[in-house]
Amino acid sequence: MTNKSFKATLFCATALVGFAQAPAFAQTEPDGAASTDANEIIVTATRRSTTLQDAPINISAVGQQQLARQRIDSVQDLAAFTPGMTVANTGPASTGNIIMRGISAADTSAGGSNYESAVGVYLGEVPLYLDFKLIDINRVEVLQGPQGTLYGLGTLSGAVRYIPNRPDPSKFSVDAHMRGFVQDHSSNPGFNMDGAVNIPIIEDHVAFRTVVGYYDNPGFIDYNYILRNPGISDPQPVRGETAAEGSFGTPEQRAANFYSKKDVNYEKTFTTRNQLLLQLNPDIKVYLTYAHQDTKTQGRQATGAGVLGTGKYEGPWRYLEPRSRNSNLYSAEFNIGLGGFAQLVSTSAWTTQKIKAQSDNTDLLLDLDYGYEAFPQFSSFNQSTVNYKQFNQEVRLVSTHGGPFNWVLGGFYNNLRYGSQYREYVPGLPGFFGVFRPDNLEYMSFVNTQTKEMAAYGEGTFHITDAWQVTGGLRYYKYKAFAEGGTDTPLTGGGIRRTPYPLVVFDPSRIKSGNTKADGFVWKANTSYKINDDLLVYATYSTGYRTGNVNRVAPCILPLAPGQNVCALPNELAFGPDKTRNKEIGVRGSLFDKRFQFTADVFHIDWSQLQTPSQTLNGAVGITVNAGKAVSKGVEFSGQFKITPELALQGMYSYTDAKLTEDAADIVVSQGQPYSALKGDRLPGSAKHQAAAQVTYTYPLANGTDIEASWAATYMGNIYSRIGLRGFGEVIPDYLTHRASITYHGEHFDVGVYADNIFDKYAITGISNDRSSFNQARSGVIERYYAQSVLTPRRIGVDLRFHY
Repeated sequence: MTNKSFKATLFCATALVGFAQAPAFAQTEPDGAASTDANEIIVTATRRSTTLQDAPINISAVGQQQLARQRIDSVQDLAAFTPGMTVANTGPASTGNIIMRGISAADTSAGGSNYESAVGVYLGEVPLYLDFKLIDINRVEVLQGPQGTLYGLGTLSGAVRYIPNRPDPSKFSVDAHMRGFVQDHSSNPGFNMDGAVNIPIIEDHVAFRTVVGYYDNPGFIDYNYILRNPGISDPQPVRGETAAEGSFGTPEQRAANFYSKKDVNYEKTFTTRNQLLLQLNPDIKVYLTYAHQDTKTQGRQATGAGVLGTGKYEGPWRYLEPRSRNSNLYSAEFNIGLGGFAQLVSTSAWTTQKIKAQSDNTDLLLDLDYGYEAFPQFSSFNQSTVNYKQFNQEVRLVSTHGGPFNWVLGGFYNNLRYGSQYREYVPGLPGFFGVFRPDNLEYMSFVNTQTKEMAAYGEGTFHITDAWQVTGGLRYYKYKAFAEGGTDTPLTGGGIRRTPYPLVVFDPSRIKSGNTKADGFVWKANTSYKINDDLLVYATYSTGYRTGNVNRVAPCILPLAPGQNVCALPNELAFGPDKTRNKEIGVRGSLFDKRFQFTADVFHIDWSQLQTPSQTLNGAVGITVNAGKAVSKGVEFSGQFKITPELALQGMYSYTDAKLTEDAADIVVSQGQPYSALKGDRLPGSAKHQAAAQVTYTYPLANGTDIEASWAATYMGNIYSRIGLRGFGEVIPDYLTHRASITYHGEHFDVGVYADNIFDKYAITGISNDRSSFNQARSGVIERYYAQSVLTPRRIGVDLRFHY
């Protein structure tokens, strides 16, 4: 290890933290944290350690053993077994868009998302916009419903907490995992490996834990029509005023203009997490962590839905679309006991994410209808670099003095910086138009934003009796956001003068800025009653918020110049916060000598000032606006039933009815045309019905070993691609998938075989754009703008684990 990387390792920390009601630290996870019994898992979502059975809020938890046995590597895998949570399988090009309890007004996407603002995602106590792999994780806690009081930032509809295993200063341990598999419709096998090593350096005082993983997952989408020589090769050799008349030409024409690339949506991910524990005594601890992850792929996990005769697992796009995400986390967490009165926790974190991407841009320009198709060999690609840089600081005091009243007081600060550089290129077009621009640069833009948020919060719990408690909480937040951006069009008259070749600079006259700010309160009231040790009922009224922001589009230069403008007008520059109010009641039980463990709830969420997607009037660039009100209501159930000591049944079901409660004018934009949505229109992105069931049989062997066989089925109900199907929205069909495994569990190692998506189900998981652009012909050129993301096909493999 270099001196530089060693210093980085010492500087940073994950922020796993929980709080005990006595001076002992909740971060020291009890053995129950790895329990296979659903309600016996230890959770810390309330900032105090408790079993899931005694947690007085709606929370789902998946322990370490279940994560391993169900092969849950990411939040996309997690969602299949979590009630009320939808994460579309859109492949490795993005982290995936998390939707909780139907709180989303955005169109679906075949490309997913790298930013999540309605659901808080945490590594321990650090809020982050990263998708670190779920390796060496003690448990995952999913908090359904708004969590504005304790968690604040981005918990409009819920929060997801990844709780990593901690360094242990008492013992040395090694955990290793390898997985190999074959995948239908792929040319190559897949291979995953990860390992964790815990090293006690000074007994009871210093320990180091390192985790390393590598994922080599094959793709299954083929790009068979990549241009050999952009600007010279013909993207569509046979023109036609309808899709039936156009084609990729004869075999000779295809060979002359295109080449193929198989399995472009592969994933290659390297990930590591390194933690150092410095402990003076059980009351004074410091955790320092550095985490890093790098993911690369070369294309979308999507198809063109058969445009120009393309196949089921075939992308029709003209360029390879490589994408890389490089993520880093540095954090430091201090846990200090204050003499039996309270526990002080201070968490500082610095996270970065850099995303570099290239995409086929041809159809975007065709869709703008600027006449580019007059050039017979017209095609375009874009290149972008996006940087997220985030610093956050949280300080909390949690009471440890005992008695009927306990409390939490805290302060929070977050500073998020976003920067993007974007370029569009049109090979051959400048020469066709008689413009000197050898680099083929057609459009360029940059946007820099900064969002600062501060908050102060408190929560108190009073135990009226041993069985009955009431909790109240309040949070004050204040934020301000600033944006600066610029655009230029180097092929237009003014653009040529401002940016003559070889310059790629922005004239000061093309740079503008904007800002917005707001503040407010959110609060929570909760009560629970333990009917007995195995049956608890609770009721919660909670509120959540999502900060407003500036749209990441360069402001318009007014008055608008003649010709092409791609920019945001003054009323398009910013949007305000939206808020949720959640009412729910639930019951959690461990009945029949804990053979039947379950959680069930009903909820009703009112959502106001919806942050919804729209487009700029000039250039059709995506922006966010506030519009309307909505409601989401439903029921959720998850449970586990041990039919016999060897045979267990697990299941979950959720019903979510999310819809507008008032008309929203011009909320959907398609082909530059606004469409209004009406009261009662269903919200997009999530399923009304979602279910999963798993049966597991364990056959005991000698010396505590066993053989375990399981079969699971997951059901995803249909999803709307747009609010109320307005503006050419469509229904994404429901689907059912199956998975199975047989595993031998030994004293130090496990070995198993498994199959995912056993029947090789072909299913659509997301849609980009809409049917108005499907088979759209412009002077005989057929657009390929419309895209459908598809489910990962069948995998059959071997899974090996070793523990020492």
